[in-house]
Amino acid sequence: MARVFYILISQVLIKLLGMVYRLVITNIEGFGNVGNGYYNAGYQVYTLLLAISSVGIPNAISKMVSERTALGKYDEAKHIFHTALVLFAGIGLFCSGILFFGADFIAQKIIHMDGVQYTLRALSPAVFFVCTGAVVRGYCLGNQDVRASGRSQVIEQIFKTSLTILIVYMLISESPQIMAAGANLATALATMVSFFYIVLYYLRNRRRILARGEDSAPAVSDTEKQSFWKVSKSILWISIPISLSSIITAFARVVDTSTIMTGIKSAFADGIPGVAEIPSAAALNEEATRLSGMLSKSDIITNLPLALNIAFATVLVPTISAALARGQRKEAESRIGYSLLISTLLILPCAIGLITLAQPIFNLIYPSTPDGADLLQLAAVALIFTALDQTICGALQGLGKFFVPAFGLACGVVLKIIFNFILIRIPEINIYGAAISSVLCHLAAFSICFFILKGSMQIKLPFLKYFVKPVTASLLMGIFSIVAYKGIYLLVASNAVATLSSIALSVLFYVLAVCLLRILTPEEVLQLPGGTKLYAIAKKMHLY
Repeated sequence: MARVFYILISQVLIKLLGMVYRLVITNIEGFGNVGNGYYNAGYQVYTLLLAISSVGIPNAISKMVSERTALGKYDEAKHIFHTALVLFAGIGLFCSGILFFGADFIAQKIIHMDGVQYTLRALSPAVFFVCTGAVVRGYCLGNQDVRASGRSQVIEQIFKTSLTILIVYMLISESPQIMAAGANLATALATMVSFFYIVLYYLRNRRRILARGEDSAPAVSDTEKQSFWKVSKSILWISIPISLSSIITAFARVVDTSTIMTGIKSAFADGIPGVAEIPSAAALNEEATRLSGMLSKSDIITNLPLALNIAFATVLVPTISAALARGQRKEAESRIGYSLLISTLLILPCAIGLITLAQPIFNLIYPSTPDGADLLQLAAVALIFTALDQTICGALQGLGKFFVPAFGLACGVVLKIIFNFILIRIPEINIYGAAISSVLCHLAAFSICFFILKGSMQIKLPFLKYFVKPVTASLLMGIFSIVAYKGIYLLVASNAVATLSSIALSVLFYVLAVCLLRILTPEEVLQLPGGTKLYAIAKKMHLY
């Protein structure tokens, strides 16, 4: 479980840093929901191009390089590295060009948000640097050097957080679209810093990285080397399946923004609530951008629980693959069942807590723009299915069913697009249609993947242990959190103190409820990160 703990800590650190700068800039005067809308829309287009051009690179390169180095074919490994550098530098440059020169077309014709073109141009250099940096990370990983990847990601996030806040404060007198462009310029600068760090790291540590016998290995002659196109095809053949789910997710977000913009403009074409006159095209664009930005505030919060959950989903893939390779099918089934239980115990209280304390949380972290808490409540429902789907997809990938998660997600995305078109155009529903369709999307994706997983493995999921007890513990915690918040607020009359105190007390209450309901056996507690200490504490308190 040490790997789970390491991944969990790194994921939480990166997400926390990301959360910090998003919260700060959203509360800066002049940025608010409108700036958030421009920022988020531009970043989603950037993420789509990034998913298409680079998501599967590190895994694909590391797989191919590690296979060659294991056989002592170091020259072949270097040939793959050089080929990948040329290939993805070209792809990255092409995608950067699309983002820069096609910014106006993308903003006005694809996502229908005039003003986001400044953000797209600011982000355009980042695609090239991420693509080429990913190749170097993959090569280091393939040679069993994991430090470069982790350090570069943390360095990138630190620079992104610092520069985003600094640049937005420097642009405080500008329009929201210029402030959003400045915020995303910080992303581009941070990726450049990360790229130069990993290149310098490779150049300085090249001898150590390749110290496992490169000099003594027989060189591969030019006739033995595969052609550039053949190697490129092999790399793409591995990276595309890995990237598929990320591409679908990124595509869905861009389509989501586009349908929100067109849907809101249609819903309020005859009048924006609270505005007397018939709205102009510019007014409709700003209102749609504002509501889109208000919706994205919930994503900033729900990303943290998902980061906690992804550690279990990530580690699940190799453990299941290894168990199946050894012919230990029962062990694989046990691992899947345990991971699903932990995901359920982790996500349910997070979702219930966000539902019960949505408005106090928004008042605390978005004091300048506290509207949209009811959207967070809907996002919390979607969070449950998203997290469980993460774990199930990890299990499916461990079973070698790489395309099933993408298929389930694609079905969910189609459903979301349909309901976006139907619901958002209804004036009384408007932006809430996007939140409702997200719940349906993730419910569909989860259901499809779950039933395919159940058909593939004989996983025992006792209803009482996996559903009744976790739901009971979470609902009791939800009731406790409301009572605790109201009681503390009456005493201190401070939303910040009442919110933070009730969250802390609710966590303790939930842990106590899980122990008293005996949801986890002692053996299952011991499997958790730090499980030995947790079990010792629980035993001293006579909870086990």
